[in-house]
Amino acid sequence: MAHSVVEAAEALLDKEIKVLDHGFVRLVDYMGGDQRIVQSARVSYGSGTKSVRRDRGLINYLMRNLHTSPFEQVILTFHCKMPIFVARQWIRHRTARLNEISGRYSVMADEFYLPAPEDIRFQSEDNKQGRSTEDVPEALQAKVLELLKRDQQAVYASYRELIDDNVARELARVNLPLSMYTEWYWQIDLHNLFHFLRLRMDDHAQLEIRRYAEAMAQAAKAVAPIAYDAFEEHILGAVRLGRSEVLAVREMLDGKPMPLKGRAKAELLKKLHGESALGQLGTPEDDLEE
Repeated sequence: MAHSVVEAAEALLDKEIKVLDHGFVRLVDYMGGDQRIVQSARVSYGSGTKSVRRDRGLINYLMRNLHTSPFEQVILTFHCKMPIFVARQWIRHRTARLNEISGRYSVMADEFYLPAPEDIRFQSEDNKQGRSTEDVPEALQAKVLELLKRDQQAVYASYRELIDDNVARELARVNLPLSMYTEWYWQIDLHNLFHFLRLRMDDHAQLEIRRYAEAMAQAAKAVAPIAYDAFEEHILGAVRLGRSEVLAVREMLDGKPMPLKGRAKAELLKKLHGESALGQLGTPEDDLEE
């Protein structure tokens, strides 16, 4: 099957989408697009004979009903540059092929991530792995940035000293921090990219990796715009209800009071309203009754 050309994707090829202070996402290659998805689903050849409207309907049907294999026919290859701590979150998605720069072969560049002052936050009280929305005083923001920069400069100076003394690169690198930038080539099919985006564009994901996911979403939309719209409609903008939540919604539609209590109630309200329902958490006794 001939390589299909997508004009929006061609316009984006090899262009850096800036992320954070030194990072980027760059679409370096792609294979297929919306047409490849519908051709695969219909097991047809050539350019296809269906209208755009019918193609859109088919892609939405596939996405809505989780028929994922046609989306796997579309492949995207990225060149990405990110802090190491972002890469270590990213690499948990084991459905891609990658090749990362190695500190055993290369001297690592003096590039470290420093957060923007407004991105420095206190620890969240209700999310053990996240930041709060509370503003941090400017004096504390400045202190955080000063400490991060000081330690980064000191560690890199020691690293360069070891390199200059001809110590093996694989040993000289061992103290380098998670804030150092790394790079890789990352190739993934569209179905698994959508899964990555669903998790990493979520509000619960760390801010820094969300920024990379948002950049990669631009590339996915350029390569397969109809599929991306279906992804937004049926996956990204959808919510998943558990059995007890479905039963609770049915009872409320029948005019009955909310049967859930405590955290279960709050979680359902958050899904339905798309906003925090922490005020509906109730008392600890409510949670014990569930």
